[in-house]
Amino acid sequence: MKIMVINGPNLNMLGKREPEHYGTDTLESIEQALTGKGKALGCELIFFQSNHEGGIIDFIQEKTGAADGILINPGALTHYGYSLHDALADAGLPVVEVHLSDIQAREEWRKISVISDVVIKQISGLKTKSYLLGLEALAEYIRSQKKK
Repeated sequence: MKIMVINGPNLNMLGKREPEHYGTDTLESIEQALTGKGKALGCELIFFQSNHEGGIIDFIQEKTGAADGILINPGALTHYGYSLHDALADAGLPVVEVHLSDIQAREEWRKISVISDVVIKQISGLKTKSYLLGLEALAEYIRSQKKK
């Protein structure tokens, strides 16, 4: 099973950026943890990060045919990325949305996810564990759909 793991704007700055909200793990350390979890789950992970919505959309469009699902932390695109929403919907793949911080406990504008209606699950507020639980949920969902 192949899973795209996509990280949006500013997530390349993890470990330095607002550790009170996002923790001290770097994007590289999160990817390493996901790689280990992915191996245990029988998943091949395809990592991508961009600070540009168009780059993320291009990646989704290029890789959709070779993937079984998408694990995404859209960063700030969560709140205004309507073209990202459309790309995820068009992909037709199961999507799990993850966030390091608890977006429901932050500023009002952060509570809005414009992609929430195209995801099978949203996990937030658990730092790196959000990603790990998101990967587990996505792998489980994909396996359950293949059994049907």
